[in-house]
Amino acid sequence: MKKGKVYLVGAGPGDYKLMTLKGMECIKKADVIVYDRLANVNYLKEAKAGCERIYVGKASSQHTLTQDEINEVIVRKAKEGQIVTRLKGGDPYVFGRGAEEGEYLLENDIPFEVIPGITSAIAGPCYAGIPITHRDFASSFHVITGHLKDDENTELNWEALAGVKGTLVFLMGVANLKNISENLIKEGKSPATPVALISWATRPNQSVVTGTLENIYELALEKEVKPPTLIVIGEVVGLRDKLNFFEQKPLFGKNVIVTRAREQSSALVEKISDMGGNAIELPVIKIQEIEDNHELDECLSSLKAYNYLIFTSQNTVDIFFNRLREKGLDSRGLAHMKICAVGPQTVYSLNKQGIRPDIIPERAIGEALYTSLSQELKREDSILIPKSAIAREYLVENLSKICSVKAIDLYNTVTEAIDKDMILRMLDEDKIDYITFTSSSTVKNFIRGIGREHISKLNRTKLVSIGPITSKTILEYGLTVYKEPEIYTIEGLIECIIND
Repeated sequence: MKKGKVYLVGAGPGDYKLMTLKGMECIKKADVIVYDRLANVNYLKEAKAGCERIYVGKASSQHTLTQDEINEVIVRKAKEGQIVTRLKGGDPYVFGRGAEEGEYLLENDIPFEVIPGITSAIAGPCYAGIPITHRDFASSFHVITGHLKDDENTELNWEALAGVKGTLVFLMGVANLKNISENLIKEGKSPATPVALISWATRPNQSVVTGTLENIYELALEKEVKPPTLIVIGEVVGLRDKLNFFEQKPLFGKNVIVTRAREQSSALVEKISDMGGNAIELPVIKIQEIEDNHELDECLSSLKAYNYLIFTSQNTVDIFFNRLREKGLDSRGLAHMKICAVGPQTVYSLNKQGIRPDIIPERAIGEALYTSLSQELKREDSILIPKSAIAREYLVENLSKICSVKAIDLYNTVTEAIDKDMILRMLDEDKIDYITFTSSSTVKNFIRGIGREHISKLNRTKLVSIGPITSKTILEYGLTVYKEPEIYTIEGLIECIIND
């Protein structure tokens, strides 16, 4: 039997983009991903189809699997001939027990590689505005585990640690905070030494408590600080007020639900994340292309019959041109036509196909395009409109009064199942700051997903609509549109939230 291989991959401290290129390669080629609690679960979306996912998370004393059981899992899967990516928070060799896993793999004759990750010992303080070294305050740093091995009776050398002039970073030590602070003071460390407790470092829910060795334990109790939290001790903590870039991002700490189709949500999610927000992907719709679309094939075979081609979404562009290529044709077959596009995203999709639209309305709605076209259309003109099966009929009905119009359905918008319990719980706990809607179908399917009986709960959060048609649907449910951008684009929607 073919023997597999194991990659021990450092997933970094939590920020999705703090993963190495090599680590991401290992995720994409894995047959099995074994991941822990501190690895960003969004990495799993990069896994190939059919990849097995095994959660082995550990939270303080609560273990899904023991370390020995984790070792057995990765060895067993490798012996089955699988490529196993063991995804570990931070760096595998910085208190990540990666060396123990490597030793066990070696004992079982399993080939492995270690892919370093950015350790939270450095990234955490950085995202809290605390440089781990500074020529005026700390010329060294020391990383210490807050946990000793269960059978370890030897105490840390508190006298030596208390005498360190550099920065001390304790990982996984918040449960021992009282012991840490008392021992350092006992061995001569100044009670006034600055201390920072950084919870969920580098993530949108990052929180930081600062104090001194003398009062940090009481502050931790008052603020109910819990793991995962790292402890930073030293004068560099005093630079936080100057260098705290992450928590100054415009959407830091905000929970934003993205209801867009799964295929389209990545750009919006990325923009929210880049602004420091927590983008909660909740794809309530799915784009389902109509198979064996003979009507589309007939139109592609007789493109000469039309002199106008209207695209109202990126989905219609993508499906239309994919089928055009499958038929052995290309954009040269559209040379005789005037091409129209509603909205910047549709324009962008056409540009990727090498097409620059002839007509783009000032506003990204069908009414604006109709106004533009009605001024130049003649009775002898013929228009082709690829569209969604549930698209508004405004353009088709009104343009048909002027000239010949052929509308073709390219795809259906179907409902995606959502985690109803999670959404209702977050609404009840007032943990959702914004819900973004990018089409009428996202509104309808979101409400269908949570149940109309819970619709009043949406009054507890801010509903942001991408444009007037979507806003009209929200209002029809008796809900309030909190904001609508002047420009009906993803960028405009984000600006709406940022400028709130």
